[in-house]
Amino acid sequence: MSEIPSSIKKQAMDRNFQPSVRIGKTGITENIVDEIRGQLAKRKLVKIKINKGIYDREDRSQVWDYLSQETSSVVVMARGNVGVLWSKS
Repeated sequence: MSEIPSSIKKQAMDRNFQPSVRIGKTGITENIVDEIRGQLAKRKLVKIKINKGIYDREDRSQVWDYLSQETSSVVVMARGNVGVLWSKS
């Protein structure tokens, strides 16, 4: 895995950078994955929020890993219910 540029890390940590995808009670569906792929193609950086109570703390890291694999992206940041994915291409 290549190093994530500091400019990307700064954008991911910015409090003004709002989540553009929410994962609700239905969990991760193919539609969610397709939406993330589409947004990554346009923006390169996507912030995702998981509604509270959907996944346990232990399961969230697996969620971020799964989404990064399915969307060919890199997890820049994952803290609590919020994660940021970055598309290198």
